[in-house]
Amino acid sequence: MENLTGKKALITGGARGLGKATAIALAKEGVNIAITGRNEENLKQVVAELKELGVQATYQVFDVANYTDVQKGVTAILKDFGSIDILVNNAGIAAFGSVIEMDVETWKSIIDTNLMGTYYVTKEVLPHLIEKNEGDIVIVSSTAGLNGSATGSSYSASKFGVIGFADSLMREVRKHNIRVCTLMPSTIASDMSRELKLTDGDPEKVLQPEDFAELIVANLKLPRRAMLKSGSLWSTNP
Repeated sequence: MENLTGKKALITGGARGLGKATAIALAKEGVNIAITGRNEENLKQVVAELKELGVQATYQVFDVANYTDVQKGVTAILKDFGSIDILVNNAGIAAFGSVIEMDVETWKSIIDTNLMGTYYVTKEVLPHLIEKNEGDIVIVSSTAGLNGSATGSSYSASKFGVIGFADSLMREVRKHNIRVCTLMPSTIASDMSRELKLTDGDPEKVLQPEDFAELIVANLKLPRRAMLKSGSLWSTNP
């Protein structure tokens, strides 16, 4: 089992939901955390919580859909931390509507954030992992990336794309002792799900952000010789 103490993780979309839960879970394992997001006040609050757990913590404000901002933000994090051992590509957005109803800009923004954002951040972090000849990349997709749904074409397209990107990446970088894991959760009672009214029933019966964070921690603690390529996490009886 891997000892995570002292490692350094970059988590996108770390100010709330899955990202925040993952940051806290990793901090409890002794991992130093850098988080990104678009809301500076939320990022500051999470960083304060992480520091109370006795780890180093920092943040950068940027939109993963903007490659120039990603380059600047990752450079700043590397200047603070010196290196990155773990990348969790979590940042994502969603909206629902039929192909005819949804406007082009909304459809495109989901692809730009969920798919292109994952690519942009990975592209900036990857050379540092290759240089060290070791690292972990966790990519958050969705069960919507396994099956399409009516009114979900943009979100599913982005998450299908993420799975294809991650599978290709894994085959490229495993020779550098870099583990790439793609995780596909079903609906989680996150801030985004509540805003989209996806958990209007009993939110306690569906997956919680903390449940997903536990899976990420367990995956990262596998012996280095072992790699979880992909996995789906579902609510038992929502």
